[in-house]
Amino acid sequence: MARYTGPKVKQCRREGMNLFFLGQNTSSGKVAALQKRDYPPGVHAQSRRKITEYGVRLREKQKLKRVFGVLEKQFMLYFKEAERIKGNTGENLLALLSRRLDNVVLSGGMSTTLAQARQLVNHGHFLVNGKRCTIPSYQVRPGDVVSPRGKENTKKMVSDALELNKGGAVPSWLDANSDSMTVTVSGLPKREDFQFPIQEQLIVELCSK
Repeated sequence: MARYTGPKVKQCRREGMNLFFLGQNTSSGKVAALQKRDYPPGVHAQSRRKITEYGVRLREKQKLKRVFGVLEKQFMLYFKEAERIKGNTGENLLALLSRRLDNVVLSGGMSTTLAQARQLVNHGHFLVNGKRCTIPSYQVRPGDVVSPRGKENTKKMVSDALELNKGGAVPSWLDANSDSMTVTVSGLPKREDFQFPIQEQLIVELCSK
């Protein structure tokens, strides 16, 4: 599946929020750049006209896509699946995206960024229930156990990430054990587990048209 490889700070500035660098020291270069230039990128960014109602909804969709690193085609597949499932479509969409394996690796503290988590999964560094999984979009289910494979270089990378993320919040639907370096899926993600200020109802209104 295709992925965005351009500048992350530019995306953060466009959406007006920190999408990728949560928990990083405010003195780090990327976080400092966001604080210094807290306006959209572009020559005429500070003189743009007032955003329309459509624009507001579009920005919410773009934020959510960028938080989870998915592009338009894949995002719409998630949205159609969210519509098919019983319950609130917006909350279903957030749950489906949150259950991606690369997001579980990141949320469990076993990587420092989503890009790193995706690369580690792609390269076969993680196991799901003891079996190697190389699909970042794999949907975890309650009872699944995610762990690094037994190679020393993998354990070293995961151990370093866990040390950096020590003390960080882990979603209530995940049970992270830093000693055994495992993340157990104890339930399904709820709306309150999602940490980014996204108005999912606006996304539903946009994508349902």
